[in-house]
Amino acid sequence: MNDLTAKVWFVGAGPGDPELLTIKGQKLIAKADAILFAGSLVSQTAMRWAKQDCEIQDSKGMDLDAITDWLIERAKQNKIIVRLQTGDPGLYGALIEMVQPLDAAGIEIGVVPGVSSAMASAAAGVESLTLPEITQTVILTRTEGRTPMPEGESLHELAQHHCTLCIFLSITLLKKVQTELLAAGWHKDAPILVVHKASWPDEEKIIHGTISNIREKCRTEKVNSQAMIIASPTLGARQWSELTKSRLYDKNFTHRFRKAEKIQEKIS
Repeated sequence: MNDLTAKVWFVGAGPGDPELLTIKGQKLIAKADAILFAGSLVSQTAMRWAKQDCEIQDSKGMDLDAITDWLIERAKQNKIIVRLQTGDPGLYGALIEMVQPLDAAGIEIGVVPGVSSAMASAAAGVESLTLPEITQTVILTRTEGRTPMPEGESLHELAQHHCTLCIFLSITLLKKVQTELLAAGWHKDAPILVVHKASWPDEEKIIHGTISNIREKCRTEKVNSQAMIIASPTLGARQWSELTKSRLYDKNFTHRFRKAEKIQEKIS
């Protein structure tokens, strides 16, 4: 890494477990002169790699102007600034809102991707978001709340595809999620997975349910924040007696790294 000069780095901290930070992200934390981390969502244990004289600030009480002012001020004093964000900076991370003032100030920026809570939640539940002949599509979305959804992107409309839905920022709107899925033709007994604080050591909660009972189960577990909702026709496939397998590992399937063991007869 030879571009560590006069730069603000937006680093994805991943879903919570500091060991799910990328190696590049860890190296930047270790070299940073100042770190601004989203304390309401990022575990402070991620700062364990920071050097002793690094300035560390929690941004949970700051608005957008305060955040960008802080970054600009430190960038003019230090060589390496890290803005540590939950998950991946490009997904519900207000990245562009923070980058534009830095661009206007002539400050160079870089972005390091992170593991999304969608992937971490699927991993926690030992679920696959795609399966051959079931669904090959994953939609990352949220339910409309105070922030409106663009035309054509309501949960009701997206759910009509009946593919995998990873629903962010919607645990407090779970009743609305239920209503929208049912209106889109999902069965009330369709499986739902909710994961609270996916990968957070000693804090993760994994809740399996159906559209009809998931809200009550989340109430029982007191889950009302920092949770991923996954609705998918693939959920529970681990227990299925029949499964269409990927052709990638089929011994009769040839690709450029492996020849098929059995060559199918040519159709005359």
